[in-house]
Amino acid sequence: MDLKRNIKLYYKKNYPDDELGNDIRDITFLELFKNLDRGINIYETINVNDSIVRERLFQALADLFDSDYNYIYNKWLKNN
Repeated sequence: MDLKRNIKLYYKKNYPDDELGNDIRDITFLELFKNLDRGINIYETINVNDSIVRERLFQALADLFDSDYNYIYNKWLKNN
């Protein structure tokens, strides 16, 4: 998986039973990270206001950076 991967396609493949995957915006993990880094509202970025979806995407982002979930989560808390 790489930063250019579409988060919606990733989510729907990995969580096919979660209907909220259909509502996720067509953006890449890089765009997600940039918005996270800039303090842009993540729920608006992904177009889903659900903490489980956010957590799953943050975990995938952490995996891409070979870091743990807390790194991404704390970046979100700091910039939120």
